[in-house]
Amino acid sequence: MIKAVKFVTVPAKDQDRSLAYFTEKLGFAIATDQPFTDEQRWIELRIPSAETRLVLFSMSKEMDPEGKMTGVSFLTNSVQATYEELAARGVEFVQEPQEADWGTAAVFKDPEGNLFVLSSR
Repeated sequence: MIKAVKFVTVPAKDQDRSLAYFTEKLGFAIATDQPFTDEQRWIELRIPSAETRLVLFSMSKEMDPEGKMTGVSFLTNSVQATYEELAARGVEFVQEPQEADWGTAAVFKDPEGNLFVLSSR
């Protein structure tokens, strides 16, 4: 039986730039950074207080690395407070916090143009 999500892969054309963004701006920690092929590294990041990992993967030429909505939502206790903290660190938001019947959410993008949701429960 499936027990959990092990990791989520995020396309990264420039792995060094993405690594700096996710560690310096979002506060993730490096779990693994090692060669994957001659042209790619396997970069796996830990999210504080979570078991799911985030992998920054350089797509091969056969794959389409164009940035888009990833389908990844990060949970926070306060979308507004986290939005303010991340925006102060230079994180670019394409949607400021908005309240809905189901909760509050904001949308930000990484340097590759990948979009992520910041959400309450």
